[in-house]
Amino acid sequence: MRDSVWITRLLAIFLVILAAIVLLSGNREVTDSNLKPSSKLNPEQNTWNPARVQYQSDVKPVVPNLKPTQPVNNQVAAVTPKPQPQPKPIQTTNPVNKPQPLPKQVFATTGTFRSYQPKYTVAWADPSNYGDRFATDITGTPLANPPIIVLHETTNSAQSAVNTFKSNNSGDENKQVSYHTLIARNGLVVYLVPPDKRAFGAGNSIFEGVNGVETVQTNPTLKPSVNNFAYHVSLETPPDAWDKNVSSHSGYTDEQYYALAWLIAQSDVPDDRITTHRAVDRSGQRIDPVSFDFDKFLSILHTFRVKNS
Repeated sequence: MRDSVWITRLLAIFLVILAAIVLLSGNREVTDSNLKPSSKLNPEQNTWNPARVQYQSDVKPVVPNLKPTQPVNNQVAAVTPKPQPQPKPIQTTNPVNKPQPLPKQVFATTGTFRSYQPKYTVAWADPSNYGDRFATDITGTPLANPPIIVLHETTNSAQSAVNTFKSNNSGDENKQVSYHTLIARNGLVVYLVPPDKRAFGAGNSIFEGVNGVETVQTNPTLKPSVNNFAYHVSLETPPDAWDKNVSSHSGYTDEQYYALAWLIAQSDVPDDRITTHRAVDRSGQRIDPVSFDFDKFLSILHTFRVKNS
């Protein structure tokens, strides 16, 4: 009898140990299974090469591969770029500029530039909000204006601006508007319009520089503007100035100044052809970017690029 009880107890102990082994084995399999998804890349971690600052397709894009940023409150979410349809030119009778031979590089980027890599994303504007760069004006006069860079600021959040540019405004020329690039408060660089296209960043506008007065009329129903030879970059305005017509505000972040300098350092546009919407506007209504510290910006830019000897 005692032997029978002992055997029974031994068998029970064995079964308990066996069950524990099976249970632990099962938990190990679940744990291993849970690790597998974490080893896969998130679809948002795909990378791409956005175009370098360029004009009329005459500069090859050279931008380091970066991972898109994650969404930020009141900022633009990183998205995978989609092929954009070809826009219709406003004035189809004007020939469109064709790619030119690569010019001699005027500036070289520095080690400081290469050590700074802002995050960026692509959010293409609707094709109704930009057009082609033309080779002649409405009179047939050939155009050869060197490029300028025009600085702007948004009237609201970066996301609000992107939503505006994504709207189809083909039926209303007065609503057609865009920048080439937007820089959010956190320094995120948002590419909106291909650089070889003409963004509708300025209306009635003129650039006055060492070459005299420069402006181009490409549409007989609209005032002449700098758009045909301009690259438009906008800074997201601070929240204290959203939807307000103010002459000053709390200013832009250091991240915005550095990202702007990083972007422009990749171009051969000289300092004296970097201007503002306020300076080129002839409507008397545009005063942006307000509270912009040009000295601070140029100081950073000069650490990012130097003239070739």
